[in-house]
Amino acid sequence: MKKWLAVFICCLTFALYGQNTTDDSVFLEANYFYGSIVEHNKDVAHLITGHPEGIILSYNKRSFGEKPWQALYNYPDFGFSFIYQDPKEPALGQTYGLYAHYSFYFIKRMFRFKIGQGIAYATNPFDLETNFKNNAYGSRLLSSTFVQSDFMLPRLYKGLGLHIGGSLVHYSNANFRAPNTSTNTLAVHLGLNYDLDYTTDFEYQNQELTNQYKEPWHFNAVLRFGLNESDYVSLGQHPFLVVSAFADKRLNRRSSILGGVDFFMSRFLKEEIEYRAIAFPREGIAGDEDWKRAGVFVGHELHFGQLSFLTHVGYYFYYPYDFEGQFYQRVGLKHKINEHFHGSLALKLHGAKAEALAFGIGYRFN
Repeated sequence: MKKWLAVFICCLTFALYGQNTTDDSVFLEANYFYGSIVEHNKDVAHLITGHPEGIILSYNKRSFGEKPWQALYNYPDFGFSFIYQDPKEPALGQTYGLYAHYSFYFIKRMFRFKIGQGIAYATNPFDLETNFKNNAYGSRLLSSTFVQSDFMLPRLYKGLGLHIGGSLVHYSNANFRAPNTSTNTLAVHLGLNYDLDYTTDFEYQNQELTNQYKEPWHFNAVLRFGLNESDYVSLGQHPFLVVSAFADKRLNRRSSILGGVDFFMSRFLKEEIEYRAIAFPREGIAGDEDWKRAGVFVGHELHFGQLSFLTHVGYYFYYPYDFEGQFYQRVGLKHKINEHFHGSLALKLHGAKAEALAFGIGYRFN
């Protein structure tokens, strides 16, 4: 699982540079942040003992409209970030993360919204004997997402500028290994930015492109897979498989809508059912309940060239065993490989509770 997660991040890196600009226009950033861990779950309350602080370093590359989609999003930046965080709680240790990110600009490019996805390394994960207090991180490698909003003041003195804003950094291993209550750090930050091309004036290409574009309905089949573990510690990691079929319709150059069905085969549920039937006999679990599930879902895709951001909301219509409720969500990234095939990395959730991080390969029929 760790190897495949690293492979996907590498693929995402190449996908970003597949949407490269013809002119290299680069700026660098360094941010200091200070904040608090949000008590999104009462089980992490004992880990909130101080105010986290850290640094965010970023390499950013501008776009100028060489790809038609860039003009639709006001010429975003893309690049890579490094985040170091000290949560000020010894049981959590420190985290070091690498991310691929996109930045979007508003109101004459004075305001920016940045979102990044990557992998973080935790120095002090859960250990039943030596660090049982850390129920947030069950493994050293974590999936991590950050969002950042800024007020930008570039080129105040030659290439040097300032920015100030807020950020949210999320760490979770998506139940790859238990426990996994995760953490969310809400922070304010102050940063310096340095433009390596400050002597050059920006020239954005005025693309003759509108958002008016559509396609007929298409049918899709997707196979998703990975490893995860029950919240009951020491039941072991087990593979899961999700078979999905859905129809999608491209509404315009930015958006698609879709709807379909999922069939879930999650082996960790079989182990959990058998364990609970023996360990908690008063709960009324027989131990032979079916561990498979099926659901219907609707969703949306936001397109950025070959990449898209997917969001799904689903409901289990076949639900023999109660696990986190009958509604579920899926968020993730999809990369279009060619006219028919695509790859994806998506997180399945029940509200704020992650169930699994799934790799997917899909086929779109003409």
